[in-house]
Amino acid sequence: MGTLYLVRHGQASFGADDYDKLSELGHRQAVRLGEYWRERGMRFDAVITGTLRRHRETWEGIAQGLGLSDQDVLPWPGLNEYDSEAIVASIHPQKLDKPDTPELYRQHFRLLREGLAAWMQGRTAPVGMPSYVDFLAGVTTALDHVRDRHHGVKVLVVSSGGPISTAVGHVLGTRPETTIELNLRIRNSSVTEFVFTPKRHMLLTYNTLPHLDGPAYEDWVTYS
Repeated sequence: MGTLYLVRHGQASFGADDYDKLSELGHRQAVRLGEYWRERGMRFDAVITGTLRRHRETWEGIAQGLGLSDQDVLPWPGLNEYDSEAIVASIHPQKLDKPDTPELYRQHFRLLREGLAAWMQGRTAPVGMPSYVDFLAGVTTALDHVRDRHHGVKVLVVSSGGPISTAVGHVLGTRPETTIELNLRIRNSSVTEFVFTPKRHMLLTYNTLPHLDGPAYEDWVTYS
């Protein structure tokens, strides 16, 4: 069987004007993951990433930690994250303040849960976004590609919480509500593992942080 490693990007810039870039800590999380794998002799036979800046920067950090100067990477737009602002606006058209207090953070994620549920159930059509059926297809075709092209080897995917939780929900056959909860609890630079055969994927681990295990890294665990 092959093994597919799905990594969520490092900490991005939540609440900033441009979310789609890693924070300084996000860069360090990515490099540390690469270092952890290098210490264990890890090598990937294929690397697939979403096409967002934070995906690219996370892979660059992992590659730095692995000591790699060059490896072919397959960009896969279907692994890009949903637009959380469009999701929220589809059920709450009024502009929200930047979430810079605990109360505003709670409001943001409450509305995001409600908006995700409405989108997944086909009750809303967020502006500029695909339907959930098409979003799901972008993720599942990536899984199909891995099974079809990479028998018995190690494959790395760098993506976001939405696509990774969607992949897990698809493989496990979970309800939309469960997929949403998986999504909102996934940590930056976390590793999710599938083993796979030409016929199917099977979940091995979810949302793990082996590279941040220990007191020296307890302040490195983030969710946004």
